[in-house]
Amino acid sequence: MPMTHEELQQAMFLLGPWLIGSFIEVLFQGVLFCQFAHYLEWHRDDKLTLRLSVLGLAILTTLKSIHSFATVWIMLILNFTDLQGAILLNYTVWWQTGSGMTVASIGAYVQIFFIHRLFAISNRNWWVTAPVVVVLIFAYLSLCLATYYVSQGVEASPQMAIWFANHFSTVFAGDMMITLATAFFLIRSKQDVLPQTVGLISALVRLTFQTAAPAAICAMLNLIFSQVYSGEDRLVSIAFNQALSKLYAFSMMWTLNARHTLRSKHSRSHFTTDSGRRRDNMELGSYNNNGVQVQTRAEAVRHIDVKGMFHHPDEDVVSQVDEFKMSTTV
Repeated sequence: MPMTHEELQQAMFLLGPWLIGSFIEVLFQGVLFCQFAHYLEWHRDDKLTLRLSVLGLAILTTLKSIHSFATVWIMLILNFTDLQGAILLNYTVWWQTGSGMTVASIGAYVQIFFIHRLFAISNRNWWVTAPVVVVLIFAYLSLCLATYYVSQGVEASPQMAIWFANHFSTVFAGDMMITLATAFFLIRSKQDVLPQTVGLISALVRLTFQTAAPAAICAMLNLIFSQVYSGEDRLVSIAFNQALSKLYAFSMMWTLNARHTLRSKHSRSHFTTDSGRRRDNMELGSYNNNGVQVQTRAEAVRHIDVKGMFHHPDEDVVSQVDEFKMSTTV
């Protein structure tokens, strides 16, 4: 029996977003597997706590992909001939009504990582991280209430929309607070670093915005479509929400794996600088043999230990090194 126009619209906008979002989500999981493989190859000397956090992220994202596949199978295969029954699954079964909670939980897991990093970069300043934590806790509790109203059925749509709006807006705000605060402390550290380290700090600032952008844009689109369309006739925001958890995971793994490139560039920069110093010292030594007086002055210079910022996140980010500068007088 052919579908009516109304039934076709329901299938497209109430079931279609689940299918599209799940396909994108499973595709992103494949990209994540590549990121996990690179992490294992490049960073075998990381602290155990950091390695376990990556393992936890791998388990959570894999379970989310299994959940998405099972949801689509039940909705579109097992209920293939029952359109209305498939639509009611959005409000009647826990694995579907709680889908948003799984996304938010993975997002919170990644946000804890970035908050911990911000805490280290800010020299363990609770006044910086505490407001972010409060905002993100409110966002998580808002989604808990939204999930409760989803389980109450279509008649609770107004309350649903309010709490989903609270959740998506505060998540977006919390992510922006983490990004801007991290960039601020990195930029401020430029005045205390060695000249050859300034370029590295600038690269870290760019990385901070690049890793935050995909999840932030997806969360913003999720907020927009959740408010433009009601849950009664269109669930367009579901497609973005399904992909959001993997974009959060991308940001964490991108940040961790970027150390490989940053260390490589930083090492080349230090090699060039050290070579120049050795050449200067050799010249000064030859002049010294011919009666030139050599005076040595030691200066303490602060610099950002980029490896420590990720490799040992519980240690102070700023460390002290001695930079010896040679000056000559005849």
